[in-house]
Amino acid sequence: MKKILIVEGNLKEENQSFTEGGIKTHTESLKDSISYFTNDLEIDVVNPSSDKNISEVAKGLEKFDGMIWGGSSLNIYNDTLEIRRQIEFMRSCQNKIKKILAICWGLQVAATVAGGQVKRCMTGSHRGIAHDIEINSNGLQHPIYKNKSGTFNTPAFNFDEVVKLPKNSILLASNPINKVMGVNFKSGVSDIWGIQYHPEITYDKMISLIHFRKDRLLNNKAFVDEQEINNHVAMIAEENKKSNKDLRMRELENWLNYLLK
Repeated sequence: MKKILIVEGNLKEENQSFTEGGIKTHTESLKDSISYFTNDLEIDVVNPSSDKNISEVAKGLEKFDGMIWGGSSLNIYNDTLEIRRQIEFMRSCQNKIKKILAICWGLQVAATVAGGQVKRCMTGSHRGIAHDIEINSNGLQHPIYKNKSGTFNTPAFNFDEVVKLPKNSILLASNPINKVMGVNFKSGVSDIWGIQYHPEITYDKMISLIHFRKDRLLNNKAFVDEQEINNHVAMIAEENKKSNKDLRMRELENWLNYLLK
């Protein structure tokens, strides 16, 4: 049986608040999505920011056939101990794990370690949904987008973006907000498939996150007022009615097939 590592990017305090608010953590959502496609995996979970045994985990990374690094509310350009711990753990992973799926925050950490750069997005943000992602000619030939529509909308939540790609990166997909929505690059021993959105998270959860983070989003000027939030949530709910679960999660399915082959 193949063995994978899931890396939780959020701080334990954020996850505790999710649980208290009746919202699944990103790791819980990811596990649910993986189980939709396969139960033929042994899964370990680690949180580099808070796990006291993280150095011991780092020593044994060769036992994993692959890794999925998920989302977070952190900003990588903030120089905190928790972020430094995640960066160092990603560096260890890129030296020891061959197949990595880097989702949202995971992409930002992976790209930073491999020589890229992340900054605040200057052209907008994704607040629960990303529109008009276009797969380019390289992406159409890449296995991550096998059987995926050439242009699509998808769950997403990010205010930062990769502005400088690691050397030898292959850009796979973009949209009007973020040039880097899908990318493939190699670093150390790792073949990294990176996406700046969340195929593993439902639109319903994104709506819950918007309501849960309402005060934070208003304070950060992500929305003008509650009416804008309500209108935005209604738009996502309409998109959800048109969404197909299998198409939404195609990238995760394709990476799992790549892992298991």
